[in-house]
Amino acid sequence: MYVSLRDVAARAGVSFQTAGKVLNGRSGVVSASTRERILKAAADLGYVPNAMARGLVRQSSVTVGVVADDFADLAVSQFVLAAQRAAASRGHAALISSVHAGVDAATAVRKLLEYRVDGILVAAPTLEDDPVLGEVLRGRLPVVSFNRVHGGGIPTIGSDHAVTGTLAAEHLLGLGHRRIGTITGPQSRQVVGTRTRGFRAVLDAADVPLPDQRVVEADWTYEGGWSATHRLLDADPSVTAVFVHNDTMAVGVLKALHERGLDLPAECSVVGCDDLSFAGYLVPPLTTVRIPFQETGERAAQLLVDRIGGKAIPSRNLLPVELVVRESTSPPNR
Repeated sequence: MYVSLRDVAARAGVSFQTAGKVLNGRSGVVSASTRERILKAAADLGYVPNAMARGLVRQSSVTVGVVADDFADLAVSQFVLAAQRAAASRGHAALISSVHAGVDAATAVRKLLEYRVDGILVAAPTLEDDPVLGEVLRGRLPVVSFNRVHGGGIPTIGSDHAVTGTLAAEHLLGLGHRRIGTITGPQSRQVVGTRTRGFRAVLDAADVPLPDQRVVEADWTYEGGWSATHRLLDADPSVTAVFVHNDTMAVGVLKALHERGLDLPAECSVVGCDDLSFAGYLVPPLTTVRIPFQETGERAAQLLVDRIGGKAIPSRNLLPVELVVRESTSPPNR
């Protein structure tokens, strides 16, 4: 049972209005002895201020809202956790509203508005083409998004994913690979198109072909990566290297290559993308392009709190990516 402000006031022998003023930090409203009596009563009873009630009175909650779509996506979960910690370090709690089968974007945002959040972080990549999300966000509160928002007008933060593809291609070409394939996420996603364009541009510049049969679409999952690898090598067994659009799919890729009896990395090199925590513990340890999800979440929260405080922030914020070379890539021997 929560202790109320009236409980504290009764213990201290003052009105609840007086107790509220003291516990809200106002000075000069009572004598020093009365102030001490109120504070002692609150401590003895274990009183915790009602932040929601304060928010309703002030029309401000010192809380940021987070709209997220899939915590099974390790990129989203890393971003949200880092943002939550960064917001807390600057005095803001985080309230998360998840979009799923029973809750659409408009409902998720409305729930946050009901709690009088001061601003909203968006980590909902699957909703990047949802016009409703953009409509309910624009013009209401300060917003920063991890993904593109349909219709624009929302500051975004992330990385240049063309560079992600560029780094993977340059690494494989530098090792001497010329028969290269790629396993992508869903082609409807903007990040997939951007990574693929960066990857293809480097191969084109080196006169290395990337025919359609060497570009296989998957769904970001272990199973999707496994299935896509078999389809890729069924279509073109000569492939000696694969760029995989996330580390989760790369786990399935390694399994499929092992099932086909290929010696890794000598007979087939693999480059992932993300540098998730397990990447260095795979067999072989995965070469991958590191996406700074944690730093992105931290920076997103900082930008949002700045915007809540009235500061101008850039409309597009990019953090660098980097290639992490491990043991899943080597020069080809076939």
